[in-house]
Amino acid sequence: MKTAPGCACSATPAPGLTKAGWRQMYKLAFFVPPSHVDEVKNAVFAAGAGRIGAYDQCCWQVLGHGQFRPLDGSQPFIGQDGVVEQVEEWKVELVVADELIQQAVAALKQSHPYETPAYEVWRLEAF
Repeated sequence: MKTAPGCACSATPAPGLTKAGWRQMYKLAFFVPPSHVDEVKNAVFAAGAGRIGAYDQCCWQVLGHGQFRPLDGSQPFIGQDGVVEQVEEWKVELVVADELIQQAVAALKQSHPYETPAYEVWRLEAF
């Protein structure tokens, strides 16, 4: 069985490691306006996301344009009910260990300025 650095080989994998010896990881991707990109990234990093080996605060990001239309009853951070809004947004992608994904998503939601943040969580597979 493959083991992670610092782990002793045993018949039962250490917590967080699969039978193949790999830690289950997720990719978290989210969209955030430029005014809040650092605040949201720092909150997600503080929850433990973005760690790869001996590195932390690892992410990939690209600036793009998002579109949405607030519906009646919404409380948009940007825009007006019923009007299509186009805005600049950063797409940020990072990895998160299985045992930290719930905390990372909670930190994202707590720190994000949008009423309903757009985000994706993808389970990654070891090859």
